Amino acid sequence: MNPQQKRNFIIIWFANLLVAGTTTMIMPFLSLYIETMGNFTESYVQKWAGLIFGATFVSAFLMSPIWGRVADKYGYKPILIINGFGISISIFFMGHVQSVEQFFLLRLFMGIVTGFIPTSLAFISRQTPKEVAGKTLGTLQMGSVTGTLFGPVIGGLLADEFGFQYTFIITSISIATAALLIIFGVREIQKVKKKDSIVYSRIAVLKGIFHHRLLFNVMMITSLIQIGNFSIQPLLSLYVSDLTTSGQVAFLAGLTFSAAGVGNLLFARFWGRLGDQIGYEKVLTILLAIAVIFIIPQAFVTSLWQLMGLRLLFGIAVGGLIPTTTALIRREAPIDIQGEVMGYNTSFRFLGNIIGPTFGGIVSGFIGISSVFYVTGSLFLIAFFILKRTRKYPKQHLEDILES
Repeated sequence: MNPQQKRNFIIIWFANLLVAGTTTMIMPFLSLYIETMGNFTESYVQKWAGLIFGATFVSAFLMSPIWGRVADKYGYKPILIINGFGISISIFFMGHVQSVEQFFLLRLFMGIVTGFIPTSLAFISRQTPKEVAGKTLGTLQMGSVTGTLFGPVIGGLLADEFGFQYTFIITSISIATAALLIIFGVREIQKVKKKDSIVYSRIAVLKGIFHHRLLFNVMMITSLIQIGNFSIQPLLSLYVSDLTTSGQVAFLAGLTFSAAGVGNLLFARFWGRLGDQIGYEKVLTILLAIAVIFIIPQAFVTSLWQLMGLRLLFGIAVGGLIPTTTALIRREAPIDIQGEVMGYNTSFRFLGNIIGPTFGGIVSGFIGISSVFYVTGSLFLIAFFILKRTRKYPKQHLEDILES
């Protein structure tokens, strides 16, 4: 990296720390916040927790390829700024809602400008040599993971001490600060396009992805990973409340969220570096197997410390999944359409975010919260076998598919 690239990396690392930390501050008490809006049944709260959590990703799913195509033309910096201030404004108003429906609509609106962290991954990926992409993206992931680690704990403490509205305001200010860091600190180094480079239509790029076995299957795996991750998150505070008699449920839920973050933080860079050395496909296969091993036992815990321990071990695998898939797609995508291809990958990621909370809410509503762990654990197993089968096929080049 040259000095400007290093400066960009450091600033975006800290911006990710702020965004991930503050947005996860509200996650431990999402269900509890809904309960303050009326006298609702537990099943009603569980259903709306899933819907509200997933609402943001519905509009984000539709917008990601559009933002990616804009990034290929105008750069990633403007999109990061729009995302930052858009999320900040949305979260500020969430602290003043009067009904569950208003909360849902604001989360849906926020999805239009959601994608700060995936966009920052694409920004750094585009400016990083392919041979060290895994290590660099793994290191960048540590910024968002560090935020995820401390965010839920701080959010839980603030909610217990000062109330939910105050926590939303702090979150809004912190994300606006991240956007200001991007404005004044980051200078995007634009890649010079060749004069004879081909401009592909959105339909052509989409068809190319669907015909590229590795790209399409990795994007499908990205969805399955997110379903597995997000199916339990909106329900975790309720699960924690069943395992403890303490009055500080929001704080303990925050600690439980953060346990997975510790595993993320310790191993994200390691998995990225290993992917650079032995291949991203191999590392992704290993990580999916580890995820299966440690997510299913979470259904059978009888105490909170057991759940925290398993979340820590599960986090070891999760910490490498997103950087590895991002590095793999960066390796396969031509530079002229890299933003758009990354955008489609982000859409698949958000698709998992949409399905996950709703799926988790439905499963928990019918057969209990604990069952969500072993039901979604099977999704990681499916992803494992998809990747294992894909690796047996001959290698394809996306440029060849696009030009055929």
